[in-house]
Amino acid sequence: MSTTSDTSKVTTTQTFTMYSTPWCGYCHRLSSQLDREGITYEVVDIEQHPEAADIVEQVNNGNQTVPTLVYSDGTAQTNPSLKQVQEKLASLAS
Repeated sequence: MSTTSDTSKVTTTQTFTMYSTPWCGYCHRLSSQLDREGITYEVVDIEQHPEAADIVEQVNNGNQTVPTLVYSDGTAQTNPSLKQVQEKLASLAS
């Protein structure tokens, strides 16, 4: 993991998938924050990919709650803050 002089910005090669919908305000907010921080991720629209909706339901007790993030280690977060995402990525990189 490399860090810049601004310790709030962590550059990492770890990626995750964000399950989202086009109409989700929380998804748009988190995407904007992640983009601003230079964090890379894949976005999957659960309305366009029914198999993705199944994944979201599995980690959210049968609910299609978005944004749901699934990380390379198989863990998931539902509607996390930017700080929670950064902390998770830092733990994966260590």
